[in-house]
Amino acid sequence: MIYGKSCALIGAVHLQPLPGAAGYGGSMEAILEDALSEALLYKKAGFDGLIVENTHDTPYLKGRVEPETVAAMTVIAGALKDEVGLPLGLQILAGANLEALAVAVSLGLDFIRAEGFVFAHVGDEGIHEACAPQLIRRRFELQAQSIKVYVDIKKKHASHALTEDVDLAETARAADFFRADGVVVTGVRTGSAPSMEELQEARAAVELPVLVGSGVSPENIAAFSSLADALIIGSYVKRDGRWQNKIDPKRCDQLLSCLPGR
Repeated sequence: MIYGKSCALIGAVHLQPLPGAAGYGGSMEAILEDALSEALLYKKAGFDGLIVENTHDTPYLKGRVEPETVAAMTVIAGALKDEVGLPLGLQILAGANLEALAVAVSLGLDFIRAEGFVFAHVGDEGIHEACAPQLIRRRFELQAQSIKVYVDIKKKHASHALTEDVDLAETARAADFFRADGVVVTGVRTGSAPSMEELQEARAAVELPVLVGSGVSPENIAAFSSLADALIIGSYVKRDGRWQNKIDPKRCDQLLSCLPGR
């Protein structure tokens, strides 16, 4: 159970390109205004929490980000925490998990979403090594155990040929063994849903919270909510169902209307 709900809804705030990214438009004020607008729309629609991501900072660096990205994420996440009042986490792409933890610690956020936690995989950016030892030890050193670490297993936008002999269930067990606080199951890309079989496999493998990290839609939200502890939603609720677009309040209402008990 997350945020006291049998299945919590976490809205993804996809930030416009930040300082240092190839597409940065030159105005942090505009980025912050856009992020606050999205966050407040999620709150009005009835979402239970938020995750803020530097989604538009393509092409991503591998396993790290520059100082200006950390500074920008701290400013924006701090404003969202103060202005919106929902539980808040963040992810810094691609695999900049120590930086995400630093931002979360400085602001007292609720969670981070980490990729490349256990086992290696090949992402768009190259080979990501497992980060669990460094990340979990750093969290302990900072006395920040209240910040949950939700980790992707067999994550989207990646090849898992290196670990083809390690199935999703065993990956989930390894994440549990290495002290993750929850596992995130996704499809193969942003907006692509995992199968019910994959979700059931993760659910049966661990007693940790299981989150769905992509592809939630009116067609599958009822089934997913019966197994998952939280749904991270960021594509369907955008105009035309494209994550690059602005939030469409009508699509938010349509999605939530299909969720039992809401």
